Amino acid sequence: MVAKTDGVPLFVEELTKMVLESGLLEEVNGRYELTGPLPPLAIPATLHDSLMARLDRLATVKTVAQLGATIGRTFTYELLHAVASLDEATLQHGLRQLVEAELVYQRDAGPQATYLFKHALIQDAAYQSLLRSTRQQYHQRIAQVVEAQFPETAETQPELLAHHYTEAGRHAQAIPYWQQAGQRAVRRSAYREAAACYEQALEALQQLPGGHEVPVEAIDLRLHLRNVLLPLGEQERILDHLRVAATLAEAVQDQPRLGWVTIYMTSCYYNLGQPENAVETGQRALTMARALGDVALHIQAAYYLGLAYHLLGHYRQAVDLLESTVAALEGSLVHERFGLPYLPSVFSRTWLVWCLAELGAFDEGRAIGQDSLRIAEASERPWDLLAALRGVGLRALGQGDIQVALPVFERCLDLCQTWEIVGWFAIIAAQLGYTYALAGRMRDALPLLERALGQGSARPSVYHARLLSYLSEVYLLDGRPEDALPHAVSALELSHARKERGFQAYALRLVGDIAAQHEPCNVAQAAADYHRALALAEELGMRPLQAHCHHGLGTLFVTTGQREQARLELSTALNLYRAMEMTFWLPEAEAALAQVEGR
Repeated sequence: MVAKTDGVPLFVEELTKMVLESGLLEEVNGRYELTGPLPPLAIPATLHDSLMARLDRLATVKTVAQLGATIGRTFTYELLHAVASLDEATLQHGLRQLVEAELVYQRDAGPQATYLFKHALIQDAAYQSLLRSTRQQYHQRIAQVVEAQFPETAETQPELLAHHYTEAGRHAQAIPYWQQAGQRAVRRSAYREAAACYEQALEALQQLPGGHEVPVEAIDLRLHLRNVLLPLGEQERILDHLRVAATLAEAVQDQPRLGWVTIYMTSCYYNLGQPENAVETGQRALTMARALGDVALHIQAAYYLGLAYHLLGHYRQAVDLLESTVAALEGSLVHERFGLPYLPSVFSRTWLVWCLAELGAFDEGRAIGQDSLRIAEASERPWDLLAALRGVGLRALGQGDIQVALPVFERCLDLCQTWEIVGWFAIIAAQLGYTYALAGRMRDALPLLERALGQGSARPSVYHARLLSYLSEVYLLDGRPEDALPHAVSALELSHARKERGFQAYALRLVGDIAAQHEPCNVAQAAADYHRALALAEELGMRPLQAHCHHGLGTLFVTTGQREQARLELSTALNLYRAMEMTFWLPEAEAALAQVEGR
């Protein structure tokens, strides 16, 4: 929206009138509003003709305007002078006329001058007036001049050369600059920008004639795309690229690249909530890594296979694999990225801490989490820091250390939003919301959890069953069992379908809690659900969940007057809580046991 003002330049008034007549703008209470999105280069014929007529009346400077428009909306005198086949006097005269005609703004003077087209429509009109062949010649000339005479610009703005070489039809020259632009964007954690650059490089590559090098480069570009699409949560796009890359790698019999593609497919299946597929590809990748003797390949294969076992609830197997990965990433390898946008040494520790928390090994997890945080802070990359903090938060939340978990998850959410790491937003928001609920901050908890689940429903993530359980439990803590039940049932059904057995154990315990709090209390159903959850938790080694199940059973038996059963279950829960220093839940369990014993 643009406000009308007095004393505007004549050309701005003329331009506004033309745009109004074109239907692109409408006047509302003295202000101008776009009637819809303005597509690039979609200038109505009448408006284009009017703009060109104005340029044609300045025929001697039309070439200057066209060349400037090819450079961009903003262009410097220094670059324009370098690429123009005009003497300095003619060039300066032309620029002066453009400024006086109110077509461009000028900032500074002499060789340091910078020019800006007053409106993108003016730039587009000048650019569109060029023949396609002339445009390509201009773009090629600009790219070559920047490359030869402005090395600093070529270094700091590779996307500029990439754009000009692409528009010139010089795709082979454009590709390395698109790749450099993507790499620079990754270093700034600008993942969307990086993805756009790599996609441009891939598109340019497809314009080249075939040959062995083209498939290899196409594989590498798709691997780069996978790395930058990962924090954006674009799992379906990643899988599409990986399937193409796998076909290309098999066609050229490139086993190392096929190994990396297979590893990343394991990651993709994990993130899509397909743990059995992830285990299958992970084991295949590990076999390939051993056959090739590739250390980096072996480390990543073990890491992703560990993640797959974590999702299946095979926590001990996951711990073995992740511990081997952590042990391999010591010394100088602690800060080695292996071409990835994150530090494997940090991410391996994060999932190791999570698995240890599920097993109740909180002291071990605390030490590993702090080590991970130290490494991440030295890396100065937001995604590394987010992962390390998440590990610290998961340990604290599992142990009930709310004072530590709360600020850690708040910082995690801030990192997610600031750096657009959207793939992690839903689970981080849910864990923070659950932490708020345990801290008694229900007004903060529910909106955040509902938002997390809303986003997760649009694109169900690997953690969707756990998101449902978090929201269900918070509804229950808020005294709303009727709202808690459908989410708990959905969590149970989804985790069972996906064979996410750890998440299934949580959901079983939760439906037991809901049955126990139902009016009237469904004692038989609640006891059966608790025992099913307990049996699964014991099989998977989930000691904290075992403690919660015994606590739930003991509380249930207190309400039914089964004093001996209640005493046994509550005593077991208390022993487990104390052994794992889960002090947050001790007071409630101790009070229930005191009631049973008449203290």
